[in-house]
Amino acid sequence: MVEAVHRLIAGYKGFRARYYEQRPERMQALAEQGQAPDVMLIACSDSRVEPAVLLDIEPGELFIARNVANLVPPYGPDENPHGTSSAIEFAVLDLGVRHIIVLGHSGCGGIKALREAHVSEQLDREFIAPWMKIAEAACDCDVMGEAPSQPQMEQEGIRISLRNLMTFPWIASRVAAGDLSLHGWWVDLQAGQLCGVDPESDGVHDLIAGLEVLER
Repeated sequence: MVEAVHRLIAGYKGFRARYYEQRPERMQALAEQGQAPDVMLIACSDSRVEPAVLLDIEPGELFIARNVANLVPPYGPDENPHGTSSAIEFAVLDLGVRHIIVLGHSGCGGIKALREAHVSEQLDREFIAPWMKIAEAACDCDVMGEAPSQPQMEQEGIRISLRNLMTFPWIASRVAAGDLSLHGWWVDLQAGQLCGVDPESDGVHDLIAGLEVLER
């Protein structure tokens, strides 16, 4: 356990060498001028899906919120704390991001727990159980009359989150005005494939192949 913590400290030492000793201008500008990312990313807390590694980003490029199964709850302000919704509010109203990406992945533990609870009608967790109810409709996204697979449920969970984003009035108005775009992405960890999730259908498409076409 101590070795794992020491590995993190050594990692920060490498970060400091790159960004403070070799090229300090990037961090100096961020520290003095603040952040101004164009993109918010809503990702899963899963340790295998590290946005900075997957997307090869620099500090200041993404505003990131992570939670179990990369879910977005529907708009519902009240006196209770709302971590994900508050992050979305800050990103849209204060930072003025122009894109929100919901990033899901294969083998998601939250979606797996939801599938198992749908069969047994019980998920023995105090906080995960009510949280995963956000994506409960993904259990019913049958394809050709058959129960959905794990990847299909993961992708449907992304669609649910995209629909929930549109329940936030200040998101819907910005999308309608063309000032904000919403995206659903899904990573296949075994195949190393990044897919775009079609929000209005059960389809996905290869984002890398699409980028290569644009670059020709």
